Amino acid sequence: MELNRNVRKYEDTVIMKLAIMQPYFVPYIGYWQLMNAVDKYVVYDDVNYINRGWINRNRIVVNGEIKYFNVPIIGASQNKKINEIYINHDKRQIDKNLRMLELSYKKAPFFEPVYTLMKNIMYSDKQKLSEYLFDSLKSINEYIGIETELLLSSSIKKDNSLKGQSKIIEICKLLGASEYYNAIGGKALYSQDDFKIENIKLSFLETEYIEYTQGGKDFIPWLSIVDVMMFNSAESVNEMLTHYKLV
Repeated sequence: MELNRNVRKYEDTVIMKLAIMQPYFVPYIGYWQLMNAVDKYVVYDDVNYINRGWINRNRIVVNGEIKYFNVPIIGASQNKKINEIYINHDKRQIDKNLRMLELSYKKAPFFEPVYTLMKNIMYSDKQKLSEYLFDSLKSINEYIGIETELLLSSSIKKDNSLKGQSKIIEICKLLGASEYYNAIGGKALYSQDDFKIENIKLSFLETEYIEYTQGGKDFIPWLSIVDVMMFNSAESVNEMLTHYKLV
């Protein structure tokens, strides 16, 4: 049997690690650690949008204060799926966001490449929020060296009447996952026994505290990956992806 490059074989057992998460806009480093830790990563775009969550916004530092940095969208509603929401391609709003980045990080050591990366992301011509975010994840992956295969959940033929854990387990089975990784924040949502019945090992990824020279008086943790990339080389960010434990 020929093995896909995204799975590994130990003795006679094929190991395929999978994670599933909603698409977020330039999320904190733990999101990227989860993505980097698995062989395939499903971007969960056919679930409901969450108002005031992380799907279309994140946090950066402006003049020493935390500010929200967002993707302008049209018709946001928790009654709509993420892949049913559209981008607002208002050039004035995009330029305003880019000016915020410039104001915040123009003196950062890696401003030029990261600003160019973000400018390309924000001027994407994608119409749907899910596609816009999917492309942004791929672009940042390329920059920091993550090679995990990404899939949109809406592209997977599955029983969409299933909810919660049952739907996650079905996706795992459809994709042939032997291990499922989830962020530690979802630990209460899943049952080790239910995954074990399906011969799937369940693990939770817990990010270690990561500190770096940020340019301000006091270090502010858990900001957008944009902040991390502005102050650290792509190689250093890639090394940070290993700073976690599985529980």
